[in-house]
Amino acid sequence: MENKYISQYEKIGENKLRQLVNAFYHRVGQHPDLAPIFPKDLTETARKQTQFLTQFLGGPPLYTSEHGHPRLRARHLPFPITPKRAESWLNCMREAMDEVELTGAEREELYSRLVITAHHMINSPDEYEEQNEKGEVQ
Repeated sequence: MENKYISQYEKIGENKLRQLVNAFYHRVGQHPDLAPIFPKDLTETARKQTQFLTQFLGGPPLYTSEHGHPRLRARHLPFPITPKRAESWLNCMREAMDEVELTGAEREELYSRLVITAHHMINSPDEYEEQNEKGEVQ
């Protein structure tokens, strides 16, 4: 009896992953906390996210082959990612998971990994947003 490892990418499937990314970015583009730090046209962002998640979940290394090492924190440093924005990002992901009916162990495993990643991306305190809204940040 062969014990073949099945990646999370294989368990979720390419089609479901694309649906998830599209549902997610639909929310991000409309979210008042997130839209300001994303481009208006999210087509390329969604394409890169699909590549990244494919690789992140054990599928082909699409992201690295086109863009090099993900260097997530370094790539996100130009954008003020606050704890509030990290939670908003995760809320959009949970809602997208609900929409595409990603459930069970696949959902739990992916979401737990994304929580760690989202918190790792935080590079600004929540006060940044408050100061920016008042015009105090330059």
